[in-house]
Amino acid sequence: MSKLTKKQKKIAEVVKVNHLYTVSDAVAILKQFTSSKFRESLDISINLGVDPRKSDQVVRSSTNLPKGTGKTVRVAVFAQGDNATKAKAAGADIVGFEDLADKIKSGFMDFDVVIATPDAMRIVGQLGQVLGPRGLMPNPKVGTVTTNVENAVNDAKSGQVRYRTDKNGIIHCTVGKVDFPAEDILENMVALINDLKKAKPTSSKGQYLKKISLSSTMGPGLPIDISSIPV
Repeated sequence: MSKLTKKQKKIAEVVKVNHLYTVSDAVAILKQFTSSKFRESLDISINLGVDPRKSDQVVRSSTNLPKGTGKTVRVAVFAQGDNATKAKAAGADIVGFEDLADKIKSGFMDFDVVIATPDAMRIVGQLGQVLGPRGLMPNPKVGTVTTNVENAVNDAKSGQVRYRTDKNGIIHCTVGKVDFPAEDILENMVALINDLKKAKPTSSKGQYLKKISLSSTMGPGLPIDISSIPV
């Protein structure tokens, strides 16, 4: 049997088995395991009471986190004319049309979010094999295919997270950085959970929010007491 590392030993000492944590307690513990080399994210995983094999029970949406993600987001926008001008004014990092598609086909991927106007989707559709696997394909369900490019850019820059259930009915996304105050993490989580409840499929029966866990990039995952979250 391999020996435990110093970090693994500390985790075993601090983390209680079969214990549900409040958000504030979980954040306090995760702060103990942060790396000094980079600013770690805090990520949430939520098991939903859905059947991901059924298309009408796939949950896909977005949430504007009130306290942001703590990340600088680079936004690419496919638009032309007035919409291109508005996107640039709103702070988009790169704006283009066929020229942007050509750059991406040539390997340019220096962006975190892609937004497109409806008339640009005939061009963006050609990039499905590049953008799709990276979760970057614009989609009207999460507000990234829109005529209101100003709002979309502002949302992306100010801390919008996008998510969809995986094959196990779990959504994953960031809710901030490990150096955020616990109350900011809680506020972001409340906003996310409220939006998830609004997105509940009508065909989903029984308990909807089944399990929640919070983890840092390099730290353990801690189960959260759902009843301690004011939603």
